[in-house]
Amino acid sequence: MGDQVLLAFIAIAIGVGFGILLFVPFVAISYRRRGRLSLGRTLLWLAALVYFWAIWTYTLLPLPDPDAIRCVGAITDPMSVVRDLQKAFAAPGNPLTQPALLQLVFNVLLFVPLGAFLRVLGARGILTSFFVGLALSLLIETTQLTGVWGLYPCAYRFFDVGDLMTNTLGAVIGSVLALVVPRSMRGMAATADAASPRPVTRGRRAVAMLCDALGYGFVATGVAVATQVWLQYVVQDRQAVLDGRIAEVLSVTAAAGLWLAVVLVTGRSIGDLAVQLRYRGSRLPVPLARVLRWAGGIGGIGALQLLGGLFDTLSSALILLAVVLLFTTRRGRGLPGLLSGQELEDARADAAASAPR
Repeated sequence: MGDQVLLAFIAIAIGVGFGILLFVPFVAISYRRRGRLSLGRTLLWLAALVYFWAIWTYTLLPLPDPDAIRCVGAITDPMSVVRDLQKAFAAPGNPLTQPALLQLVFNVLLFVPLGAFLRVLGARGILTSFFVGLALSLLIETTQLTGVWGLYPCAYRFFDVGDLMTNTLGAVIGSVLALVVPRSMRGMAATADAASPRPVTRGRRAVAMLCDALGYGFVATGVAVATQVWLQYVVQDRQAVLDGRIAEVLSVTAAAGLWLAVVLVTGRSIGDLAVQLRYRGSRLPVPLARVLRWAGGIGGIGALQLLGGLFDTLSSALILLAVVLLFTTRRGRGLPGLLSGQELEDARADAAASAPR
């Protein structure tokens, strides 16, 4: 039981990690295809990520000690499933207590979410669920048959044709069960009103800020790691690696510079672009307003870290101020709006007004 709980935690951790990595593009795609970000669909996609990793953790982990494995063969007789069922129902007592039957039920249930996700998130039917379920099950079984593709000298888990059958059946059942979900809520296709303006809310602005923070963090972290690798293996300057100052300066410069370039060109940060928001209406010259909009966002605040000392404290204080101003300014325009003198609006307003009626 302890191993099962650990595997569940591993799947959740990896799924959430990938969810964080994919959050910004997911938000951008959601606003462009469906006009908004739905909490329900967001959680559903996160569940699909966790489920994907759960399949692998439960079928391959824990990896055994190579010196302690017992080599096994392959079960290629498809009638083994029927014989397992016959034995389970012929045995005295409750058939549901028989390990063979429980294993069959588990194999079916394991792939039920796959069929449901394919229909609800991908708008795919029973035939697609059948082939995807079969292909994924075959990949798992082949991975086991080959000793995790040569990582082990032999297979330590059975390749079982019966698993292919029951897994595929589970995917088909999941697809059928998902028919209860209204058709309008299925798939990734763009909705008819995706280009229509939506209300500018503080929640929407908060999502934009979160996208900016995550994106800025990913860029800075990526540059820092690349710099440390370069210093370690190309320049071979161990002292510079341990000091970390070069990596810090380059990472902050790259992230803050990227945000500045995007704001100067578009007038919006990456987070604003993701959620289809923009700042407009300042009396200041456009270039100055855009620089001030950048200064009040994650780019400008993060750039203060380059100065070190008290500016690090100031940077942290400004982040807290930005969060407070999100809830205390009109439409959550926050610090960027106050500095630039601009107001927030939906970026699709002009397109909707000029569309033919």
